[in-house]
Amino acid sequence: MNKKKILMVEDEAQLVEMVQMRLGVNNYEVLTAYNGEEALEKARKEKPDLILLDLMLPKMDGYKVCSLLKNDPRYNKIPIIMLTARAQEEEIELGRELGADAYITKPFESEDLLAKIKELLKQ
Repeated sequence: MNKKKILMVEDEAQLVEMVQMRLGVNNYEVLTAYNGEEALEKARKEKPDLILLDLMLPKMDGYKVCSLLKNDPRYNKIPIIMLTARAQEEEIELGRELGADAYITKPFESEDLLAKIKELLKQ
């Protein structure tokens, strides 16, 4: 069985490690990007099955990355979960308008994240 590929875009190395371990144990292959430009590059090259996307990133924010991917027919089917400390209603709404499939605020429970990933990947 092929492992589903998840691209984690986050500039906080500790959080990347924690999520990477948790997803690895659950049989996902985790790719990482630490800024918005790297995220776009990897998403286009690797075509992951799902993207976990922070909003506050160096070089290009998560909103811009989401918008560029969701407006490109080659990548717009990739589910994007925005994973962020920003929890204001208008920010959540903006994420939805730009095409994010889900919005999870930090801190979060690993079980909630895994459940949302499974739901979006229809597993």
